[in-house]
Amino acid sequence: MKPAKIKTAAAAALFAVGMGLVSASDIQAKGTGCGGASWYALTSKTASGERMNAARLTAAHRSLKFGTKVQVTNKRNGKSVVVRINDRGPFIRGRVIDLSKAAASQIGMIRSGTASICYQVVNS
Repeated sequence: MKPAKIKTAAAAALFAVGMGLVSASDIQAKGTGCGGASWYALTSKTASGERMNAARLTAAHRSLKFGTKVQVTNKRNGKSVVVRINDRGPFIRGRVIDLSKAAASQIGMIRSGTASICYQVVNS
């Protein structure tokens, strides 16, 4: 989806929520969104039960089903990566996804630690 279409879709979604036509959870259920991202590189178990591996292209999301593949695009530089959801989070206001270190590296956000991103489910 082109950036202009993403902005249009996001504006339409916000309008629909504001008018009470759909709920915010309906929009999240469609598997798209924008917001903040951070990265982490722990070695503990994830919410899905597998061990966190910072070298794999994985991510944490609050509600997407484990195993869902999501394309994440850094809004600053346009770089994208496809990650697999295997954990829950983030738990910081304004953030919509936590990426593994490998995924964060591919979209150029290691140094900053956080980035403004948009994501879209590519399979579920």
